[in-house]
Amino acid sequence: MSAFEPADGFDTINVYRSGAAVKLELNRPERLNSWDRQLGLDLLSAVRAVADDPGIRAVQITGAGRAFSSGADLRGGTDLLPDGRPGVYKVLTERYHPIITGIRRMAKPVIAAVNGAAAGIGLSLALACDLVLAADSAYFLLAFVNIGLVPDGGSSLLVPSRIGFARAAELAMLGERLPAAEAKHWGLINQVWPDAELAQRADDLTVKLADGPTRSYAGSKRQLNQWLYRGIDEQLEFEANIQREMAGSADFLEGVAAFAGKRAPKFRGE
Repeated sequence: MSAFEPADGFDTINVYRSGAAVKLELNRPERLNSWDRQLGLDLLSAVRAVADDPGIRAVQITGAGRAFSSGADLRGGTDLLPDGRPGVYKVLTERYHPIITGIRRMAKPVIAAVNGAAAGIGLSLALACDLVLAADSAYFLLAFVNIGLVPDGGSSLLVPSRIGFARAAELAMLGERLPAAEAKHWGLINQVWPDAELAQRADDLTVKLADGPTRSYAGSKRQLNQWLYRGIDEQLEFEANIQREMAGSADFLEGVAAFAGKRAPKFRGE
């Protein structure tokens, strides 16, 4: 059994530590851990802090409450342009991208423990990690298409690198939930556990990795990054530019209005 104790945290990120193992818990449970401005800033600071701390040898990322993360917060907390549209390019390049690349380039193993929804940027966050564990009830969702946007946060690279073009296109274009068991079958994630067991399984694995050969883990990450993700910076920039185009579309405005009104969107391809 592993015992994680609270450590210094942030407004929206709880930090727990057990020896050389650290757990970062997204802490906006009332909003299903959706990303507002503060969560993005806090998570970026937390990722940088654990990456730079030589006393930390393994990291877990999870979510408080009923979800891992439901994605970007569409109801507020977003940087806005003068015309009132969200400044997606700025948010992506200044906050989201350094989090994703910080996890991938961290010289220590990072695992995701996914409870409930991992949607949108929440899915990108989970897949940036080296190993992904999920609860039986968890699901994965590239939700962007449902509001007229495109995958971002690296998911246009992170998803197909795990499951290939056909299944990545299905997730991106249909915008449907992928249950945890099917996600494991597809190869998107590593392990699925009963809901009541996930937290302990993830804690135990984090401690096990923290007690392991850290330099070996870091070397394996470098190898995988070189083969699969050496173009990640270019892809992130490409994603951000396309997302900026989509955020200027009439379909996006309709998608957000439909989401807020809890109705089906009427897209016009404009």
